[in-house]
Amino acid sequence: MNALTNSQWMQRRRDAVPRGVGQAHALFAERAENAELWDVEGRRYIDFTGGIAVLNTGHRHPTVMAAVQAQMERFTHTCFQVVAYDSYVEVAERLNALAPGDFAKKTLLLSSGSEALENAVKIARCHTGRSGVICFTGGYHGRTLMTLAMTGKIQPYKTGFGPFPAETFHALFPNPLHGISIEDAKASLAQLFRNDIEPGRVAAIVIEPVQGEGGFHVAPPEFLRHLREVCDTHGILLVADEVQTGAGRTGTWFAIEQSGVAPDLITTAKSLAGGFPLSAVVGRAEVMDAPGPGGLGGTYAGNPLACAAALAVMRAFDEEALLARSRQLGEQLMQRLRALQREHPRIADVRGLGAMVAFELFDDRGQPDAASTSALVARAAERGLLLLSCGSHGNVVRILVPITAAPALIEEGMAILQDCL
Repeated sequence: MNALTNSQWMQRRRDAVPRGVGQAHALFAERAENAELWDVEGRRYIDFTGGIAVLNTGHRHPTVMAAVQAQMERFTHTCFQVVAYDSYVEVAERLNALAPGDFAKKTLLLSSGSEALENAVKIARCHTGRSGVICFTGGYHGRTLMTLAMTGKIQPYKTGFGPFPAETFHALFPNPLHGISIEDAKASLAQLFRNDIEPGRVAAIVIEPVQGEGGFHVAPPEFLRHLREVCDTHGILLVADEVQTGAGRTGTWFAIEQSGVAPDLITTAKSLAGGFPLSAVVGRAEVMDAPGPGGLGGTYAGNPLACAAALAVMRAFDEEALLARSRQLGEQLMQRLRALQREHPRIADVRGLGAMVAFELFDDRGQPDAASTSALVARAAERGLLLLSCGSHGNVVRILVPITAAPALIEEGMAILQDCL
């Protein structure tokens, strides 16, 4: 155990770290394994957060750890733009093969989800010669200025940081629970074209196939097909933001595969490298080749340790049938949550795709209940279960437990959740 307590470390944190860096739980980690975590005081927790969707293969997956340790014996950094290395190319080849679409693809590796979205916009603008970007209400795309402009939620992400890059617009995301039908969402996009920006100036439409921070709302396949048609009609690139949904969380490697729609560009990050910082933009070869030599890259982009980890993650998915496990896990979670919904009328909705599952709480008046959601997350942590809230109203509890978690551990966590409800 650590010599200091959580509260002592929290005091040092307050003195040393800006208050703008939030923290969901007043805990400090000492060690972790698969879907379990122990704090500096030796207390065990079941981890249903997965580091915000970073740990689909769990904490310290043996295959990932072995690959990174082996890479450390070779080299840790060259900068790919200075001296290249095989693992970068191998990761790109694997992602090109995994991405949907019957066309040639290329992949750019980067470090973070925000960086991937920034580069997707750069590539789209360079290829089309256009400037406009259309995103959606409730969407979350990152914390840089461009990705904040794209994000469809003010508090806490955008407050005090403007002005943001221009030519960024938001259409409605379908959300029947909150009164937005598919037809409403289609109409809002058409209205943008009438009132704000003509289609001929739009470089890209960017959408999360399942909104992450926005509340795990699943984009209806009908709506994704409509966006594909709109993009094809007007020469716009369709970009799927799969930073949170990618790497098998939804039961397919990319969530958008389940809609039958092939986007022009896909951004991915989070669980791609099993806890090591790696992101990517995968897309049509002719689109990806639009920027000239030197136009893309980054000092740490496609770090060798992260590339080794990513190849190990992909190998683990193949060897352990983790895509099938993701679907099974999702069914298990949905069944348990729907049973809880029958007991607790305040659970207004249970939804998800694969193992990306959430439930939404309303109060007795039928309004979003952020206070009860926050209390539930806090109470679960007291009982040894780590959860996260999300959603535009702060009233959604999301479950991102590692896909590799043992069924008995899942049941243990769900029993705690049931008691806390």
